Parts: sequence; C-alpha cells; structure tokens
Amino acid sequence: MEDIIKLLPDHVANQIAAGEVVQRPASVVKELLENAIDAGATLIKLIVKDGGKSLLQVVDNGKGMSETDARLSFERHATSKISSAQDLFNLQTKGFRGEALASIAAIAHVDMLTRIDTMDVGTHIKIEGSKVVSQEVVATPKGTSISVKNLFFNIPARRNFLKSNQVELRHITDEFHRVALVHPNIEFHFYNNGSEIFNLPKVNHRQRIAHVFGSRMTERLVPVEEETEVVNISGFICKPEFAKKSRGEQFFFANNRFIKSPYLHHAVVSAFEGLIKPDAFPGYFIYLEVDPKSIDINIHPTKTEVKFDDEHALYAMLRSTVKHSLGQFNVAPVLDFEHDPNLDTPYAYKEKGVVLPKVTVDADFNPFQDTVKTTSGKPAFQKQSAKGWENLYQGLDMEETGGFSSVEIETDTVVQGVMYSEDEMDAQAGTTFQLQRKYVVSTIKSGLLVVHQNRAHERILFEKFLGEITVKEGVSQQLLFPLELSFSKQDLAVLTEVRESLYNVGFAFEDLDQETVKVTGVPIMVSESGIGTVLDRLIADYKEGYQEGSISQAELLAEALSRNLAVKTGDVLDHESQLALVNNLFGCKEPTLSPRQKQIYTIISEGDIDKKLN
Repeated sequence: MEDIIKLLPDHVANQIAAGEVVQRPASVVKELLENAIDAGATLIKLIVKDGGKSLLQVVDNGKGMSETDARLSFERHATSKISSAQDLFNLQTKGFRGEALASIAAIAHVDMLTRIDTMDVGTHIKIEGSKVVSQEVVATPKGTSISVKNLFFNIPARRNFLKSNQVELRHITDEFHRVALVHPNIEFHFYNNGSEIFNLPKVNHRQRIAHVFGSRMTERLVPVEEETEVVNISGFICKPEFAKKSRGEQFFFANNRFIKSPYLHHAVVSAFEGLIKPDAFPGYFIYLEVDPKSIDINIHPTKTEVKFDDEHALYAMLRSTVKHSLGQFNVAPVLDFEHDPNLDTPYAYKEKGVVLPKVTVDADFNPFQDTVKTTSGKPAFQKQSAKGWENLYQGLDMEETGGFSSVEIETDTVVQGVMYSEDEMDAQAGTTFQLQRKYVVSTIKSGLLVVHQNRAHERILFEKFLGEITVKEGVSQQLLFPLELSFSKQDLAVLTEVRESLYNVGFAFEDLDQETVKVTGVPIMVSESGIGTVLDRLIADYKEGYQEGSISQAELLAEALSRNLAVKTGDVLDHESQLALVNNLFGCKEPTLSPRQKQIYTIISEGDIDKKLN
C-alpha cells in the first residue's frame, strides 16, 4: 500500500499557524507591541494606514537584535524568552511561543530594521510570504522597527473577510489601549494615516487612564487596593452613577498582561449589586499580581484566556475588595470649604414638616369698578336687566330675512371622503388603553390589537431618522447657551465619522477636534438635560453595531437614535399618545418588525377569546 501521510512544507505550516496567531491587523499590533515591551523599550511608536491593511509599523528604542538573532527571529519556535519547559511556570515576559514573527512573515510583506547598542551598524531584512528576499547591513538607530505591509496578500479569502477600515482601526485601538494602560512607565505614540491619535507620556496609572479615555474620567475613578497572600489587587473602579449600558471600559490585567475572565467580571458586577441597574455594566481597571506558578496562560495563542489555581478564593477576594472600596466612597465625609453656612436650614426648623403656603383671594374685587362697597356689603353697582333687546331690530323686514330662526347658510364646499361619522369617530377614540405600562391595546373589527409600545416607537423613529439622514431635512432646536461635553479621543473619532449624519438629524457641534465639544443644537425630541446621555449611548451603540454586522452608516445611526429616544417599558402614555402611536405605526413602511427584527404587535381574534372562554 502506498504511503499517503507527508510532511507539510514549512511555508504551508506557517500559514496554518498564522490562522491562530494573526486573525486581523489588531493581532499583529498586539504581538509587535508586546515584543517591543519585552525588548525593554521606553518609547514605542505605532503607525497605521488604511486600518492596518496597507501598513502596520512599530518602532521602539529597545535593545535590538544582532544580525544572527534578526534572521533567526522569523523561524518557528525560535525565541529568547524561554529555554526549557520549566520556564513556562515562571513567565516574566509577554511572549514565549516563538510563533508571532514567523506567522506574520508567512502572510505579509515584512521589513525589519534593528541594531543593538554595541554595534555601529544594524541589519535590514525583507521577507515576503516566509521567503527572505534580502538581508543587508544598514545604518539605523538603536532599537527595532518592523513594518508589516499588505496583510494577507497571499490568502485572498482571509483578506476579503476583513471589515472596513474604521472597524479594523477600532480593533487596533482596543489592543493599543490594553497595552498602554498596563505600562504607564512607557511613552507611546499612535499615528493613523499621518495624523496623531495618541501621545501618551510617562505617568502613573490614574493619569494614563485619563490620557486614554479623557480628562473627565479622573473624577469617575475610585481606587481599589488590597494585598493578600494569594493575590495583590490594585487599580480603579468607576462610580456607580457612571455605569453604562454597553461593555467598554472593563479591563483585567494579570501580571501586567490583559486577560478576559467572565468569572472575575461576575465578581465585580456582583459587588455593584443594588447600586446599578441590572442591564448596566460598571467600568473598572483592575490589576492583579499573582505567583507566576499559580497561573497558566499557555491555553490559547492570543494569551488572553488564563487559568488560576484557586479561582474561588480569587473571586471572593475581588468581590469583597470592590465592595470595600464602594463602601469607602459612599461613607467618607467631604469637606467643602466653599460651602455657605447661611444657606443651611436652622436647627429649630429641621424637624418641622413642609406646609403649602396659603393664598387668600378677594372674590369681590374689581379693578375697573369706580364705586365702593356699601356698608351692607352689597356692591353699589347693580347689573341691569337686558329687557327690550327686540327694539334694536326695529325697521328691519323680518319677511325678507325669513326670521332669525330660519336663517340658512349655504356653501359651495363639499366634504368628500369622510370615512367615519362623528359618532363612529367618538367611539373609535375611546378604544385604546395601556396594559402594564408596556403594551397599548386597541379594539379592531376582528378582535384586539396588542402593540409593544417601545418597539413600535423605535420603528416610527427609525424610519423618521432614516428619512432625515437621507433627505437631509432634520429639524434642529438651537440651544441658547451651548453645552460643553468631554469625550475620549476614540469617542471623538466616532462623532467625527458620523458628524454629517448627526447634522442631518438635528445635532450641531463646534470644536469637534478638541477634547471638549460644544453642542449648539439638538433634535426637537431631545431634552437639554439628556444630551450627554444620548450621545454616550449613541457612540456605544454605534461601536457595537459596526462590530456585529455590515449595515450602512445611516441605518446604524438611525437605529441607535431610535433605541435611545423611544418610549421605554414603564412609561405612562396618555390617551392621545396611545392613539398617535398606533396610527403612526401603521403609517410606517414596515410596521410588523422593529429595527432589531423583533415582532411589534399581535392580534388576538374573537375566535381566540371564545376558545379561551369555552
């Protein structure tokens, strides 16, 4: 029998391995940034073009590599991080597999410039699809610069599955955040298509968080710190009132490495129980330090999934630590030296109840009356009888006019197309009611129409906003005093991206290139007090929407706006609002499904009711 099992060529094996390590441009950024940190760099620059599809470049001032090391670094399982199996249980570096550079070189064009401090010249290597094109001596600064161009050039199927430049840039920014937040002692620079996005100097952890997510984040943070024999916990949690309805600012770091742990996330959320709504997510930046022997990070090539020896103890400690910090935040007194004691309630009045002021009105007062009241209390002015009014019409021929009682007014106006008589319309107007503050029930000929008020209003607003964005006929309510709001750079990038669409809906902004944005106009249905909340939720929904699917920007924005501005379950609707909701729903192009493809209404027929009762 002929042998059928064969060894795969190296370039094929590298492409297979690349599928696990390099999933998208953000994966390359993660590996290159971690290599720069392991090299002892104090300054790291990240340069991105076209969402990482055209260029990803990381420049560092680390210790660099010799000519031999530079060539060997692109071989599979070649690493300087570990030398034996025992080293896997005492890892002090980010990487250890020796697969990253080999996998990247297998599916891209790679240029590397590197030089160690003791050498006058460095090495320049070019690799295309695992093939070394050239290696030569070159003059270059100390450190390493790696450029990855044309990602997935030899795997067209993988390249076609990449999302738009904006989505890929968002994933790259997320990876950049995860690395920058855990290393505040390193200076980072991030450039996208020639413009600087982040310039992060060397600071402490709290300042690094503020530089990444905006200066307003500083006032939201509550410190967390606890030292035990099992784990040392440090970092910050966000105050309960700043919890969001979307995931975003949740970061766990174990031994200076970003990790994902739903189990530990549940510990933090349970500590916030009773302080935030069930559908809200608290923000946190928590750093865990454990014994390297008690943690296993060699589970997946991305190294974000980890296993702890005693997760139950870690869960309990983390939960109690967060609860303790929240308790300190709520109980600690605040000294306000600008407080005016004159505005305090006197002690003598603190126990007294609130009484409504009484207003007395003189019902007999008449400012146009010249005479004064008589001593008997009756007014001197007496209303005279209107007898004899018929004398005003003497001289008129009553026969010509036919008498006042028989006057008939004729008009040429003919009313056509009346669907209901007045009696029928009055009967129709009283046939809606609200059920459990969630449904609007209306009677129809065949039975009962039950409408989900939140989904119905979402559909109405979705088609309204989609039309305004497309036709550019949105109505804006100008603010007398512009409202200043602070956003992170990533949120500002989203606002800039959808600025034109928001303008068509009714929003107006100034200074969008600054950290503080001035809002000068809003849609009519947005209250001034809710502008900040609406924009925060809009940005979060927009980010999630782009990650979930590939719908158009107009549809995504209209869906986010309708979701945040629609009436909610629990809102009380008056009778007119119930009628308007039902009528406007069936004026939509698609009244059966909400923008999120959920059923809006159902009809309970008379036959169904009879079956229930029989």
